[in-house]
Amino acid sequence: MSAPAPSTLAIVDAEPLPRQEEVLTDAALAFVAELHRQFTPRRNELLARRGERRAEIARTSTLDFLPETAAVRADDSWKVAPAPTALNDRRVEITGPTDRKMTINALNSGAKVWLADFEDASAPTWENVVLGQLNLTDAYERRIDFTDPRSGKSYALKPADELATVVMRPRGWHLEERHLQLDGVSVPGALVDFGLYFFHNAQRLIDLGKGPYFYLPKTESHLEARLWNDIFVFAQEYVGIPQGTVRATVLIETITAAYEMEEILYELRDHAAGLNAGRWDYLFSIVKNFRDGGAKFVLPDRNAVTMTAPFMRAYTELLVRTCHKRGAHAIGGMAAFIPSRRDAEVNKVAFEKVKADKDREANDGFDGSWVAHPDLVPIALASFDAVLGEKPNQKDRLREDVSVAAGDLIAIDTLDAKPTYEGLRNAVAVGIRYIEAWLRGLGAVAIFNLMEDAATAEISRSQIWQWINADVVFENGEHATAALARKVAAEELAAIRTEIGEEAFAAGKWQQAHDLLLQVSLDQDYADFLTLPAYEQLR
Repeated sequence: MSAPAPSTLAIVDAEPLPRQEEVLTDAALAFVAELHRQFTPRRNELLARRGERRAEIARTSTLDFLPETAAVRADDSWKVAPAPTALNDRRVEITGPTDRKMTINALNSGAKVWLADFEDASAPTWENVVLGQLNLTDAYERRIDFTDPRSGKSYALKPADELATVVMRPRGWHLEERHLQLDGVSVPGALVDFGLYFFHNAQRLIDLGKGPYFYLPKTESHLEARLWNDIFVFAQEYVGIPQGTVRATVLIETITAAYEMEEILYELRDHAAGLNAGRWDYLFSIVKNFRDGGAKFVLPDRNAVTMTAPFMRAYTELLVRTCHKRGAHAIGGMAAFIPSRRDAEVNKVAFEKVKADKDREANDGFDGSWVAHPDLVPIALASFDAVLGEKPNQKDRLREDVSVAAGDLIAIDTLDAKPTYEGLRNAVAVGIRYIEAWLRGLGAVAIFNLMEDAATAEISRSQIWQWINADVVFENGEHATAALARKVAAEELAAIRTEIGEEAFAAGKWQQAHDLLLQVSLDQDYADFLTLPAYEQLR
């Protein structure tokens, strides 16, 4: 008797989309199904392990470098694979979702790399998941153009040698894709995003002189990096391309990963391209992991925690040293400012801050950095050009002067700043505005002249939660309480209603966003990710 044919992926509860058959081919879905069969059980084990580690941190209120991997850190002989030509110069990277207009603008921006984002800058509606894939393939085939229906302005790609190299970011391990199921079980969003993109584009990118390059988000341990490495090995063999063609840059945006940077590079060494230093998700991870740790772990307003804060400086300097010791790129943080078309003075002040930030990163040894808007590309380029000159990177700067102890990474109380009432108000205002847009399918949202993504909402709600649970007293004498958060949220909702008018308010998802922000900010049982309950409401 022959073995039964393996089950096939089912598309569940999804309206048909134009040209979806080009993305959701039988062969591509069979590949995603095989990824799911092979790797989802391990992903589930690693998610459970996250919970166990969180419980251990709650018990000890500390973290340390892993004793069991000391030999990996002590062995100076290993390096990551050399960077491919298309990823050797990364001095400026632009980030953004994969809608049609953004795809063209990002590729044309003058940045060396575009982080094409299916994660924090993209709300995972079925339309964004599928059509984002289509837009990338269309771009590689040079059959993408776009005319803005409001302005009538047309967009088209520049010549191939002027386009940014794409590094695609799939969703984190914690998210499911409810519209793709195998035997009634949802496939992890990470495997859907990676699988569809890799299957359709790996060979196409090789033919263009590039390759399938990825950013890996929300990684919490070297074992999670090992899982990705095994997926890459399997995928390359499946489609018949050489091992080592894939390149991955890992975001060090969790506090636990900061203690395993070398091990993460080691696990991915044949496929590793570098590490990236984020801010909002990193702070969110500190709050999440040390939420039982008492007053010494209470963060001030998010805008008071710059990359020059001692514990953030320890993290970024350790990242540069680690990457360069192992031959990997060190990529710096985000300049999120959105230039104003009306206020030149706002732009002048903001541009000076962006320049100072990028100058600092270039002088610290970073090989590149992120911007959220094309107008910031020339500013960041100038900062890195001044340091790099004609060199593609500065991996030869080993930063052996850097010495970071385990305690330096969690020395939150070295900051003088304290939480403020205005900080609470800002967290509520930004949280409501971002969640409302996310529930309408927008993941990258301009709020108060900054480009915000899901990490912004995570740090906003985490700070509200932390300040209430730590019984913080603000400078005006008010205690951080659930009642105060509700009062501020009600005032903010009323202000939005007045600002945009009754009709626009009714057409949006404002009450829903307000309620969800309060749910995840006030529940005693802290939700691991805001996007988990939010995804239940995303239709």
